[in-house]
Parts: sequence; structure tokens; C-alpha cells
Amino acid sequence: MTATSTAQQIRRSTASLSLDVDNLWSYLKIHGDPAWESRPSYLDRFVPHVLGALDERGRRITFFIAGRDAAEDANGPALRAIAASGHEVGNHSFEHEPWLHTYSPEQVRRELHDADEAIRAATGLRPVGFRGPGFSWSADVLRAVAELGYGFDASTFPTFLGPLARAYYFATAKLTPQEREQRKALFGGLAEGLRPLDPYRWSLEGGRSLLEIPVTTMPVARLPFHLSYLVYLSRESEAQALASQRPAIGLCRLAGTEPSFLLHPLDLVGGDLAPQLRFFPGMDVPSERKLRFFKRVLRVMAADFELVPMGEHARRVDARERLPVRPLPAGAAA
Repeated sequence: MTATSTAQQIRRSTASLSLDVDNLWSYLKIHGDPAWESRPSYLDRFVPHVLGALDERGRRITFFIAGRDAAEDANGPALRAIAASGHEVGNHSFEHEPWLHTYSPEQVRRELHDADEAIRAATGLRPVGFRGPGFSWSADVLRAVAELGYGFDASTFPTFLGPLARAYYFATAKLTPQEREQRKALFGGLAEGLRPLDPYRWSLEGGRSLLEIPVTTMPVARLPFHLSYLVYLSRESEAQALASQRPAIGLCRLAGTEPSFLLHPLDLVGGDLAPQLRFFPGMDVPSERKLRFFKRVLRVMAADFELVPMGEHARRVDARERLPVRPLPAGAAA
């Protein structure tokens, strides 16, 4: 194989795009703000905002939707617009609680099944996969994902920064002592950074298996480079933020890692569209500037990878050589 053909093969590598549709109420709930109980929503503003940008770039992605939002009639037009625009949908649990790993097996099963039913009814689409809120997962979650017949799980987040993220969260959120105890394992420990970056299969009971597509972090360093981190860096300099993305892409190419690139709503909207969330980092950046930066990030990624939804990513992985198989964890994991 010549150097030219090798370069062409690298450029044809896959990168998948997905967005966790975390609604206004879910951010308020995580922050400890009692205003979440009225379930305020910004989906009627957010969804057209992001669909317009994706349509302009000709991109199709996977939207992971919380079942509670799908069950609300008021969110129907926004969620149906996602399906009508040709995007995939995924299951993001029903109540969007990042302490999903603390649920009993029956609670987990009900949480995922209820979300599945609500998402199908709201969008007319079958979810292609699952991602736990806040990267929360457990052996029971994986069993429930497999039971639903989904093509993949996408909940693992191989980074060493979990304890730091948890410390920041506890320092800024308004939590009761009981809530702190409930959430003490959020974002996992240092061991999460040792998990694989590339897809593999979980070995389940009865000879079954489940494809895992981790949220990609930088090979070797395991530093996050999904859009939330790039947007925060862009506050000072978009050029520097993009420069920080290029080494991560280069390491992925060298390691043969095909990125699963994650988006969140607050990567694309600022305090002008979601004033109740101005306390979150990066919300001082206006929505239109975030959208312009997002398009620049996509251009950088598209120079090295073919950008596809996660369902297509999973199909391509499945069509390749045999994947590594890992046993289910003995206990819960966050």
C-alpha cells in the first residue's frame, strides 16, 4: 500500500456525531434548583436552532432523548421535527438522573422501557442505542439495553477527570446532604480513564453480547475533547480552541481510533436563549457565536473523518473483524 492510499484510507475513517438532548429542567434539577419541578422546557427554541445548523452543513446525527420530554405533548412538534429532518434518535433514560447506576434492576428496566415507549410514540422512530445521563451505567443498565434490542450502548467515558468534575459539581450545585450522598459516585473514579477508547463487546448472560461505543477522549492523555470543552476554550480564542482539537484528531488517526464526538445543548445555546442557565460555564458566549464555532469544528473534523450518525457507526463496526469482548462489571459503575 502506497503512502497516498494509506492517507486516503485514514481520511475515510468514520467519526460519529451525537447530541444528548438535556432539557432546561434537567439542568436545573442537577444544579439543585427547585424550579425544575415545573419541568420548564426550551426544546421549542433549541431544536429549530440546532436543526438549522445541521441542515446547512448537510449533517445527520443521533439525538439521545429523555423519555420524560418525549411523554410531554408540548415537546411533540420539536421531537417530530428531529425525525422529519432525517436524524436518528436514541434512549437517554426516562427521568434523566445521572445516578442511574444506583437503581435496582427493576427500576433500571422500567426506566429504559418507559423511555423507549415514549420516544417511539413521540418521534415514530425506534431508538438505535442508549446513553446514560451523566455517563451513568451499570451491569443492570447494559442488560436492559440488550433486552430492548438496541444496536449499542454509548455510556462509557474513558477519562481520568471524573473526580475533578465531581468536586466542581459539588462546589457549585445547591445540594442537600442526602443528595450529596446519593450522587457521591457521579462521573466515576480514576479507573474510568483506563477503559478502552475503541468499540468492544460486553459479554452478557446466555451467550449474548452488546456493542459499546465509548465517548472518545484523547488517546494516551484521555483528556475530553467533545464540544463542551472546546466551547469553553473558545471564550478566549476560537483559534486556540481549534488548535487544541487538532492534536486530539491527530492522535486518533495515529491510534486508529474513530471518534464518537458528543454534543450538548449548552454547547450551542448561550444565556440569551436560556437565561435560567447563565450560571453554567460558557453560557456568557452568545448562541449565534456558539453556532458559528460549531460549524468550524465540524469543518475541522470533516477534513479527516466521514461524519455519520451513531447507528451507522455501529453498523460499520459490526461489519469489521471480531471485536474484543469484556465481561460485565461485578458491581455498579458510574
